[in-house]
Amino acid sequence: MYQHHRLNSSSLVVLLQQWTQKACAPSTQDVAEHLSQWLGPVDAVRLGGALHSIESGLRKGPGQALDVVAMEAACQAARTEVTQLITAPPAPARPVRGRADNTPVEEPDPEVQVDFALHAARYLALQKQMETRLAALRARMRQWLSKEGGPLLQLAALDAVMEQMLGAREQRLWASLPGHLERRMAQRLQAHQRALLASGQDDEPRRWRQAGGWLWAFDQDMQALLLAEMQVRLQPITGLLEAARNEKTGQQE
Repeated sequence: MYQHHRLNSSSLVVLLQQWTQKACAPSTQDVAEHLSQWLGPVDAVRLGGALHSIESGLRKGPGQALDVVAMEAACQAARTEVTQLITAPPAPARPVRGRADNTPVEEPDPEVQVDFALHAARYLALQKQMETRLAALRARMRQWLSKEGGPLLQLAALDAVMEQMLGAREQRLWASLPGHLERRMAQRLQAHQRALLASGQDDEPRRWRQAGGWLWAFDQDMQALLLAEMQVRLQPITGLLEAARNEKTGQQE
């Protein structure tokens, strides 16, 4: 469930390695070693105090029955909702000004799409929607586990502490992703320009977003990056769900 470990073993890292054409050797560190790189001495003291508080306040008696079916449905609904947001076709951009003779511009201007700022704004907007939806789901999953009591209450409390402690570091990682996307866009555009030069053909901006065009391919890249980010963000949530499933299975045996 810890972010550094998840990032080093995720499809997100694989995708970024493909874009940079660099392969990294598999890490031999375990979760505790990864976590030590993220937490300083002060963090360690805070974490120890939190764990002690959680352990001392652990409810021993049985709580409410786990509604694993509802938890699974909530996770699936969130995944579907975020996936639909990510895979929705982008709205065509229009120029910020009309023609020189003040005639209104009715058709989208494909050349406006060369400006990465437009794509960065879209990525950040989708990223924010993803963060809001999945953070709410994670908190809801903890509420479900807390009602069960016992070890699941402890797990829910620990997850809340870890989310708070690692939140700022995670945000810096998420904020770095548009930079990778910008470099990917430059690669796509340069490859397109080289292909035109080699073939001697004229550029046709209106075909950029058609299937096979360089901007169409870049849209697929953005979509892939967002989906990979979603998978990483979902991992602590699916971890909580898996704990609930295991508890339910143990109760039935």
